[in-house]
Amino acid sequence: MIKRSLLEEALGVAMTTGADFAEIYVERTLTGGVYMINNKVEQIRDGVLSGIGIRVLKGLRSVYASTSSLDRESVLRCAKNVAEVLGDGKAEISINLTERIFGDIHPVRFVPSSAQKTTKIELLKRAYFSAKEYDPLISQVQGTLMDVDHNIMIANSDGLLTADRQIRTRMAISSVASENGENQSGSCSPGRRMGLEMFETFIPEDIGREASRQAMVNLRAGYCPAGKMPVAIENGFGGVIFHEACGHSLEATSVAVGASQFCGKLGEQIANEKVTAIDDGTIPNAWGSINIDDEGTPARRNVLIENGILKSYMIDKFNGRRMGMESTGNSRRQGYSYEPTSRMTNTFIAAGNDKNDDIISSIEYGLYAKSMGGGSVNPVTGAFNFAVSEGYIIRGGKICEPVRGASLIGTGSEILKNIDMVGTDMATGQGMCGSSSGSIPTDVGQPLIRVNSITVGGR
Repeated sequence: MIKRSLLEEALGVAMTTGADFAEIYVERTLTGGVYMINNKVEQIRDGVLSGIGIRVLKGLRSVYASTSSLDRESVLRCAKNVAEVLGDGKAEISINLTERIFGDIHPVRFVPSSAQKTTKIELLKRAYFSAKEYDPLISQVQGTLMDVDHNIMIANSDGLLTADRQIRTRMAISSVASENGENQSGSCSPGRRMGLEMFETFIPEDIGREASRQAMVNLRAGYCPAGKMPVAIENGFGGVIFHEACGHSLEATSVAVGASQFCGKLGEQIANEKVTAIDDGTIPNAWGSINIDDEGTPARRNVLIENGILKSYMIDKFNGRRMGMESTGNSRRQGYSYEPTSRMTNTFIAAGNDKNDDIISSIEYGLYAKSMGGGSVNPVTGAFNFAVSEGYIIRGGKICEPVRGASLIGTGSEILKNIDMVGTDMATGQGMCGSSSGSIPTDVGQPLIRVNSITVGGR
């Protein structure tokens, strides 16, 4: 994407005013999308994004600038700008880069950006019409097939030169069921760091049917009663509870500046002893996986909580300086126009030893949250509020009638201590996580868990 000699020259210019570290991030991303609504292909999109971001550090001071032009004049002007903002000086710095290849653990067989449009359209139509034909009460379906071919190059004043190619594919189907003026929705949106071979495992027809099944369940459901009760949260996207209520509070972005509920608690018990939580960017072909992070640090498996004990935070280089700790390979950003910071990759509660049947049968009266939706969280206090997109009442240890309008309300520190049963069937769900460094792909996950007491909001 850019010559080594220019990278070395730009790094030298960026450091002329006293920086103790300089870094260049180069990006070229191809995006593709097919969109269906009203039984037809509404839109086909292709995009190209390229640019460069340059950052300099001096102690705990950071300066960042970016440009969409990769010609020599623009790159050197960007480097000069960050140097001038940082300070004054005329030091001459010589940088010698050595390329490092960390390997690729995410094989791709069918690159989406090189596939025929007709191939993508046919895959999406299979899912779309399976959703539409699921039941006569399905009144509307929307479908998208998205792919990203994200190429990055990273060079820094420590002499590192490395690169990565990240290919991701995702299909999303949303269905609406209608009857007597009532509308209820359902959705299904699997994604992987893979090419179109993803659909050999995730059959498009199954994706469409799952979205409409959920919509029909919600159409027939009554409203959820409110109050404190035990809740069983299903595996997969149920892990969004940990991601939002606890995960963000374990990122150095919050911890390093004292804006986290878990500051200064390394080595302390912050969760039930049955809870082990992990952030792992090395899972082959997982949606949130990386070979290297956006500072060029190799991805790794980080145990955050082990048997209830806080073991680690997720750390980037800059916040690591504040904390006196090394990077954990968690520095991420949406693209070249964003300065990187600590973010999650694939974050999940690890499998436990409790049987699913035992978890359900242990609840005399409560809620079974089969599928979770969106919500909000305050990372300082950990207070959260999440919607349950598909839920059922548990009576006498059995899953009974469906309910809608449920939400889960609490704090991260509280829910960690109240998880007292953890199943064996860990699974993940895919999402896009937004924070100060933009929107990035992340996996969330867990097995079926029991929270012995949590506030359930109803209608």
